[in-house]
Amino acid sequence: MNSRQRVLTALDHRQPDRVPVDLGATAVTGMHCSIVAALRDHYQLERRPVKLCEPYQMLGLVEDDLQRAIGVDAEGIFRGNTIFGFPAEEFKPWFAPWGQDLLVPELFNTTTGGDGSIYLYPQGDTSIPPSGQMPAGGYFFDAIVRQEPIDEDRLDVRDNLEEFGPLDAGLLERIVDGVKAAAKTGRAVVLWTPGTALGDIALVPATFLKHPKGIRSVEEWYLSIAMRPKYIESIFRKQVEIALANLAAINDACGNLIDVAFTCGTDFGTQNSQFCSVATFGALWLEHYRAINDWIHAHTKWKTGKHSCGAVAPFIDSFIEAGFDILNPVQCSAAGMEERALKERFGQRITFWGGGVDTQRVLPFGTPEQVRRQVRQRLEIFSPHGGFVFNAIHNVQARTPIENVVAMIEAVRQFNGAAR
Repeated sequence: MNSRQRVLTALDHRQPDRVPVDLGATAVTGMHCSIVAALRDHYQLERRPVKLCEPYQMLGLVEDDLQRAIGVDAEGIFRGNTIFGFPAEEFKPWFAPWGQDLLVPELFNTTTGGDGSIYLYPQGDTSIPPSGQMPAGGYFFDAIVRQEPIDEDRLDVRDNLEEFGPLDAGLLERIVDGVKAAAKTGRAVVLWTPGTALGDIALVPATFLKHPKGIRSVEEWYLSIAMRPKYIESIFRKQVEIALANLAAINDACGNLIDVAFTCGTDFGTQNSQFCSVATFGALWLEHYRAINDWIHAHTKWKTGKHSCGAVAPFIDSFIEAGFDILNPVQCSAAGMEERALKERFGQRITFWGGGVDTQRVLPFGTPEQVRRQVRQRLEIFSPHGGFVFNAIHNVQARTPIENVVAMIEAVRQFNGAAR
């Protein structure tokens, strides 16, 4: 099988020739730019600055030579706008505070505060207040909440829809160019679809807007789920209407060049519990997720993916009912997310894209042998009968020992070699 066939076979819950691998195809399955550089050194690839493809989490672009060295089977699209509202293109040099030479997008414009914090600006506009802050000694940006005072009598759904609208010609062209380039690699093409994330708190602060209106505080958003459910529901309903038109435009231009559409990164789980009840999920989200997934399944061959961290086992039946084909990141360290139980209960109905190694404790703080042992165990549990794409649990973070990252990669390689 080639990479694309391997991923599609796994997504069809059939046994591929080996377990497919994703490291870098999305903003939740990637690696910090410092880890990308260290892997390039380990595999003795050409020494050059890593390109920054996702500035919020400071993720590095995993280029073709490193993808081949690792054995990656999925190709992502990073040609739309970043979370700070500018495209990842026209790269320029930037020296990171941890001592790494990077190539960053042209509109990645920063200033430094008196305490050493680095500030990043929406759409690169330094004439307005920043929307992102990297604290001194940090390795990624936090959103700066720019919440205007809320007047209950003047709340307007349109304020929380400002970021959603018809894809402009330039953005659509960049997405289409990215899809076409990705399709030529022979890997499965993975697109994070624009405008389909419903209430993703990474997006609520609107770090990409110069002057966001509406509800932009994460705390206020969570309160609104209980206090203003009709307002939230109205946002979702109009957002989906816009999103379906944009999906139609993308499908008209790309069609079956796309294999996987990750549509939403809203987290429903904490380490030990959930952010809302299953009933609230059913009342606010289920209908709208189903509308997106039903449209995709009726008009394309794309598989649809849902990202949600945390203890989400109580929601998985609802995710399946909503039409999702894929769940990521499969946080097995959270309460009720024991991997064997997940596979036995849901493994024939949804694909687990992730769950390959614990990125909270084992990968950053364990020994290489502990990493190899856990990876092997997860592969043995998740891989039978397909329905599994290997990835770490969320992004591989800065300061993770490179020998542990290599141990993870080599454990997958050895497992796949033994399987053949």
